[in-house]
Amino acid sequence: MDKSLFFFIVIGIGFLYFVTNFVGDIQEDEKFQNEEYKQKHQFDQYQTVDSIGREILDMTDTPATVQVQAWNNSKLKAEFLELFPDFSEMKIFVKERLRGEILQAKLIASIDSVESQYFSGKMNAEQAKRELSLLK
Repeated sequence: MDKSLFFFIVIGIGFLYFVTNFVGDIQEDEKFQNEEYKQKHQFDQYQTVDSIGREILDMTDTPATVQVQAWNNSKLKAEFLELFPDFSEMKIFVKERLRGEILQAKLIASIDSVESQYFSGKMNAEQAKRELSLLK
């Protein structure tokens, strides 16, 4: 391989490394953040880690609308829905991994409602999962 081609490839890789790291650091700086980045990360302040290393959503003393929006945009919601149809595990998940009385009460009420409809045959599994994912 020609030395100039090798030199060009090394410089190109170095440039790509610099640009990707620099652009990542720019997104962390508030004055360079775009609206899409802000919207995607607006609820990051509520995500934290508990004493045993599990990710939790801590929304103590926040308004109900913010709690519901943060839940609907959280990664924990997908983890919660994977527990279906084990309703008792879902309730334990809500009590252990979410902080915020309003959100916990709404989710427990939703779980109880879906559980009774699911086991009575009024709702199939797909409808139950859809209902659990639509918290208002």
